[in-house]
Amino acid sequence: MKAAMLAIVIVGLLLLSGSLFTIDETEQGIVLEFGKFVRSVREPGLHMKLPFVQQVTIYEKRLLRYDAQPAEFLTRDKKALVVDTYARYRISDPLKFFQTLRDMARANARLDAIISSALREVVASHDQSDIITEKREPIMAEVAESTRLKTAEFGVDIVDVRIKRTDFPREIADSIYARMQAERERISKRYRSEGREEELKIKAETDKEKVIVLAEARRMSEALRGEGDAQAIRIYAEALNKDPEFYTFLKSLETYKSSLQQGTQLVLSADSTLFQYLESPVRSKP
Repeated sequence: MKAAMLAIVIVGLLLLSGSLFTIDETEQGIVLEFGKFVRSVREPGLHMKLPFVQQVTIYEKRLLRYDAQPAEFLTRDKKALVVDTYARYRISDPLKFFQTLRDMARANARLDAIISSALREVVASHDQSDIITEKREPIMAEVAESTRLKTAEFGVDIVDVRIKRTDFPREIADSIYARMQAERERISKRYRSEGREEELKIKAETDKEKVIVLAEARRMSEALRGEGDAQAIRIYAEALNKDPEFYTFLKSLETYKSSLQQGTQLVLSADSTLFQYLESPVRSKP
């Protein structure tokens, strides 16, 4: 009896666990019965199904991202561009998605074909300069709209298609980079030439100012020296007029100081003015 009750409880628990499933806020699902659609479940929470008979397939409700492989496209002006794109989308109808694509791997493959085709068609109707400038936004909006119309039948809603990066094919990029380098070198040479020219101008102006400053300094120094000499002569003349003998005495002392060193020997005549100050002190006038 107890064993039968236990078996019933276990079977009941198995049936209950097989009949309950949860849907997260970020998820949505569809209930299938032997592979046939029964209903969609889009509200989060705890839900019921027939155990063992019905299965639940869960899909993302959140915004999804698809990154396409970089591909080469030809613009209207016959110039090649390597375009790297990505798309943001959501599964808007899980039943259509299940019926047409079933899983994310097939969805990404289908999106790649649709986006690549739409992008190739739109790029071919615009010039290269439009793709790589600010005109890119309306062009990509055109791509998104074209893609959105084609993916609606798969239960996929394209939010937007964006370009991550545009580049030139390698063989074209090398020649472009070479031209850019040559142009930069030409500009740098021009700047150096202009710099050297400006340097010569500055040096010439500086040398000119230097010559003018030095000439003015010499003129001023000569004028000051002349004024000093004139003042010295005037002072000497005044001193000589006031006391000629004292003036002679001072000049003799200056001569002694500049001429006589330790061990110097002088040969003077007896009536030498210099000799008289060495021989005896100066007599004052009566």
